[in-house]
Amino acid sequence: MGKRIVIALGGNALGKTISEQAEVVKGTAKAVAGLVRAGHQVVISHGNGPQVGMIQNAMDNLVVTHENYKQVPLPTSVAMSQGYIGIDLQNAIKYELYSRNIEGKVSTILSQVEVDKNDPAFENPTKPIGRFLTKEEAEENEANGVHCMEDAGRGYRVVVASPMPQRIRELETIKTLVNAGHIVITCGGGVNAVIDKDNASSLLAAQLGADYLVILTAVEKVAINFGKENQEWLSDLTVEQAKEYIAEEQFAKGSMLPKIEAAIRFAESGEGRRTLITLLDKAAEGIAGKTGTVIHQ
Repeated sequence: MGKRIVIALGGNALGKTISEQAEVVKGTAKAVAGLVRAGHQVVISHGNGPQVGMIQNAMDNLVVTHENYKQVPLPTSVAMSQGYIGIDLQNAIKYELYSRNIEGKVSTILSQVEVDKNDPAFENPTKPIGRFLTKEEAEENEANGVHCMEDAGRGYRVVVASPMPQRIRELETIKTLVNAGHIVITCGGGVNAVIDKDNASSLLAAQLGADYLVILTAVEKVAINFGKENQEWLSDLTVEQAKEYIAEEQFAKGSMLPKIEAAIRFAESGEGRRTLITLLDKAAEGIAGKTGTVIHQ
């Protein structure tokens, strides 16, 4: 039987320029079309870090060079990135479905998430955004309550929080489209913060009642003792085993750890729910149980 699958696609995997993205999404479209041909429902939730950075830089520089323009809020840049990414994915998937004689509807939803205003992340913002600032500009921002940090000797940048998403405001719209047979492209925005793609995808998958959350990475499987002589690739992990490995600090904090944590949250959200961590072009094989790392209750 077909599964309802949410695919978490990283912003870095979409390329850093318009031309790169237009080329990269072709591979994504092939993988999605393969899943649709196999009878699965597919929702794509994507990151947008490089894309938001590009847009925010452009908007910041516009303010500097044109005095009649005002600062563009981060949520506005995020919305721009959702449209920019969505249209490329949407067109590529439609073309791939057409080339395979598959009937399919594809929709992009500009979505917003709600977060807890008391989330501790707001007290310690760590995600740099926008253009590089002079020390004087950073000090002026700080005086106005805008957090800034020095970025690796290259200058100062505004930093924002990365709180945990609590609710997806367009959820009912997304559900309606999925139930009507649409492939839906969406992601989280709407707040003056960076919303982690894996956390947003885990929440979306749980609230959509998905069977699978597919978190895409640069490796085919998750490993313990990564990069060491006793490295071991993992095919199957229970939630408890995954938590034990987290306690042993087996997963790097800046890369695999947040993916494992998001995977656990989805697997724990309902009976029979499974998270697959693998490469994009291995997603269909992973759903079929042939590769990847599956995390489950």
